[in-house]
Amino acid sequence: MAGKSFVSPEILPDELAHPLQRFYDYLLNEKGLSQRTQANYQQQLTTMAQQLVSLGVSSWPEVDAAWVRQLVSKAKREKLKASSIATRLSSLRSFFDYLILVGLLEANPAKGVSAPKNQRPLPKNLDVDEMGLLLEVQDDDPLAVRDRAMMELMYGAGLRLAELVNIDVNQVQLSQGEIRVIGKGNKERKAPFSGQAKEWLGRWLSIRSTMASESELALFVSKRGTRISHRNVQKRMEEWGIKQGVSSHISPHKLRHSFATHMLESSGNLRAVQELLGHENISTTQIYTNLDFQHLASVYDKAHPRARKNKKSDD
Repeated sequence: MAGKSFVSPEILPDELAHPLQRFYDYLLNEKGLSQRTQANYQQQLTTMAQQLVSLGVSSWPEVDAAWVRQLVSKAKREKLKASSIATRLSSLRSFFDYLILVGLLEANPAKGVSAPKNQRPLPKNLDVDEMGLLLEVQDDDPLAVRDRAMMELMYGAGLRLAELVNIDVNQVQLSQGEIRVIGKGNKERKAPFSGQAKEWLGRWLSIRSTMASESELALFVSKRGTRISHRNVQKRMEEWGIKQGVSSHISPHKLRHSFATHMLESSGNLRAVQELLGHENISTTQIYTNLDFQHLASVYDKAHPRARKNKKSDD
């Protein structure tokens, strides 16, 4: 109950304390978990046991899904992070599984209770003007040409950093404006590109041999002539952002996010953007592009034939 102080672990009712101690012994002797993991279990479970006592619960068989949901609600009110609540619930599920194993429970009341979703912070996209400023790299130095080609391609095709780094020369069809990309889960897709991305990639390909080792297959190489590293790409893009006077911090992921956002703003076609990004589920695209429900509803109302309001009849 609100305002009620927790009881200390040593004065938990025996019906709560003894099963907990047996569980800790089980983790130590049977599971061989590290001291750190055991301490984490003990901290989480002791906290929840104290909260249950404050709520009037005196034994574990009394705990049902409604009690577990109360624990989750209390954690939310205490402003615990979603990841911390998930950890707490995981500890409780493991403990209840043990109680089932030793015959003290028949079912796990925490199994059907979900932790709040952990909202990943997304990078802010660059607006079109900022992107234009970043990409106005006018330099004939081979490294500058390479860097502009990388940035144009990431923004022009919405590539992930790993996808960009792993492209081989033979995966590029410059005349058709297509790249064969190996994405997450080793899934292959064709990524289209055109305009400035095509022009600068062509410039890079014309001078690539002056930097690349003879047997190197990578499209983009470092000064050493071998495949460029993830960190090198990140560092170079960050440096170009500063050189070009862009106020936002520049990262490869921000270019991909900007591609998705600008494509969605221009087309309103969520499915097409999903395909271009290589997302398996459209829900990922919604989160990635920070698309809110109001915008989706607006697109639906305008596009779906059964969503359009009929004009009032003259009855």
